[in-house]
Amino acid sequence: MTDIVLVPGMCHGGWCYADLGAELRRRGHRVLPITLTGVAERAHLLSGTVNLDTHIEDLTALLAAEDVRDAVLAGHSYGGMVITGAADRMPERVSALVYLDAMVPGDGDSCWDLASENERRWYLDVTGDGCATRPLPFFDPRATPHPLASVLQPLRLTGGLERVRRRTYAYATGWDGPSPFTTTYERLREDPAWRVFAVDGGHNLMRDAPDDLVRILTESAGR
Repeated sequence: MTDIVLVPGMCHGGWCYADLGAELRRRGHRVLPITLTGVAERAHLLSGTVNLDTHIEDLTALLAAEDVRDAVLAGHSYGGMVITGAADRMPERVSALVYLDAMVPGDGDSCWDLASENERRWYLDVTGDGCATRPLPFFDPRATPHPLASVLQPLRLTGGLERVRRRTYAYATGWDGPSPFTTTYERLREDPAWRVFAVDGGHNLMRDAPDDLVRILTESAGR
């Protein structure tokens, strides 16, 4: 059994992993989906002070509270920022990182820095109080606004991330238009330290390619 921790992208809660999590549990893994502060069932905690550090602390607190060890951390989209920061802070609890069509930041990078111009225009479509980015119209009806400060704050790394050697990237090939992750995919597939997969599906790989993700996550757990 492996602990697999699933981090959603912007505007989504842990509910987006329901079907994927059920299949991974059927295969014997302990699956821990997380909802980040200010989003979904935690939307009542939204404020202008909720930032990337808050979300990293959400994840590190879960790892400690659930006594998670040798975990696979998987992050979708913005979730790549969060799993990177958490692995840097608690590398002793993490055995592998899996990026699901996600940001792969370095020290000093913000989600804003890594996004395309289209994504930045979306980020700036904010709620009336200026605290959060609105969900896009085609998102699941359960999607809620996402804390704007979390996409603007740069990630600060301390060197702990280098202790996590197993890294996997799943690239969605079925975007309706250019993918903002193509440059990341092309860079990482030339890096022997990474396992890289091109997956036939749109950005929401949990919906479009669940069987592929089950295989990728199971292999990451078993390596």
